[in-house]
Amino acid sequence: MTQFVGAVTHTTQSGESIIGTTNLFSRIVAIIGAGAILMRRWGADTDEPAIGATPAIPVAKPQGIPTLKMPTAKGWADGHVPTAATGLQVNAFATDLIHPRWIHVLPNNDVLVAEALPGAGPVKTAFDYAIVSTMKRAAAIGVSANRITLFRDQDGDGVGEIRTNFLDKQNQPFGMALIDDTFYVGNTDGIVAFDYQSGATQINGQGRKLADFKPGGHWTRSLLASPDGKKIYAGVGSMSNIAEQGMSIEEGRAAIYELDVESGNSRVFASGLRNPVGLAWEPTTQKLWTVVNERDGLGDEVPPDYLTSVSEGGFYGWPFCYWGQTVDDRVPQDAAKVATALQPDYALGGHTASLGLCWMPAGTLPGFDTDGMVIGQHGSWNRSKLSGYRVIFVPFRHGKPDGPHRDILTGFLAPDEKVSYGRPVGVAIGPGNCLLVADDVGNVVWRVC
Repeated sequence: MTQFVGAVTHTTQSGESIIGTTNLFSRIVAIIGAGAILMRRWGADTDEPAIGATPAIPVAKPQGIPTLKMPTAKGWADGHVPTAATGLQVNAFATDLIHPRWIHVLPNNDVLVAEALPGAGPVKTAFDYAIVSTMKRAAAIGVSANRITLFRDQDGDGVGEIRTNFLDKQNQPFGMALIDDTFYVGNTDGIVAFDYQSGATQINGQGRKLADFKPGGHWTRSLLASPDGKKIYAGVGSMSNIAEQGMSIEEGRAAIYELDVESGNSRVFASGLRNPVGLAWEPTTQKLWTVVNERDGLGDEVPPDYLTSVSEGGFYGWPFCYWGQTVDDRVPQDAAKVATALQPDYALGGHTASLGLCWMPAGTLPGFDTDGMVIGQHGSWNRSKLSGYRVIFVPFRHGKPDGPHRDILTGFLAPDEKVSYGRPVGVAIGPGNCLLVADDVGNVVWRVC
């Protein structure tokens, strides 16, 4: 799941005060939560990860006390880097960032990095207090940089030595797209377009608002241009976990939007997607694919996050059901909607927080000789044994996932699960056919070749 706290995403002095006063209280709640974790593990077999096209998804076990477990953000010591798969090398392409989340590579191989994060939202319950303090400890909330930084590797040594402030004063920028001479930004409250000149290292002009989205909740807004440049697709996540604040507040959310570039009109392309983040095209079928973070509070592997193709007009179940038409009894039901729910293509395990997504052709990286999708798994915070915290590759054949996934980068999480050195988010194929990975705890963009 993507990090979200309440419904407000700006940071104020009062918000910082809330963060500062919750530490002791959250320790008490954490002790209670740890006890709940032990009780869930006591005498129970560990569920097998729900992964693949036909996952074994355990029976849901609604949690009265939600699991709250998250490693403390530590960062990387000098000389310490993620563990790359055999035959691959990893180095820091860009450093000293402030919560880098998303990457876009321009045609001239300049690399753009969106730096943003949410602030503390309203605190209404004891569990809200615990979440705020936990998120602070995990470096998941704070003051957002609200900018896009450009890196250029002019000497070809695998490090972006030229650095400029490409675009600032945005509202939690995330997704980016370039069509002809127009640069598009997915801010949390909508899509903004800017004039762009090839090779420019900075944008100075005023943007034009093309679409409005409700901010808050799941705040990220990924963007993907269509192959013909006529449309832009945007992921907009839900406000809440299972619409516990009512469906009216969720109107227009948990969906992928389609924006017509020429007319400026936008519409919901697909719905029932709790938090669709990364977007990518599969070139054989020309279908749109996404990774989705599913709901919390039903168990370590229930339901799994997933990778799926996206059909126009398709409904994928949220909040009424999951993995096809498995009903979530916690939610007031709509039988007609459940009957139309589509089953995703490929399960990624419970609560892996799969966010980043890009297509990687065969042979891009040594030893990866088939086409497939690269996925940045940000990592769980709400299961008894943590999951994710890695970058994986899902092989494809004939336009569909084909076989088990493979690790590309691991080592982001300490073996005892107490600290995280980093948390991978956005992924993109960069200069020299190397994979770039945004790490928002390490404040690094990693380069894998």
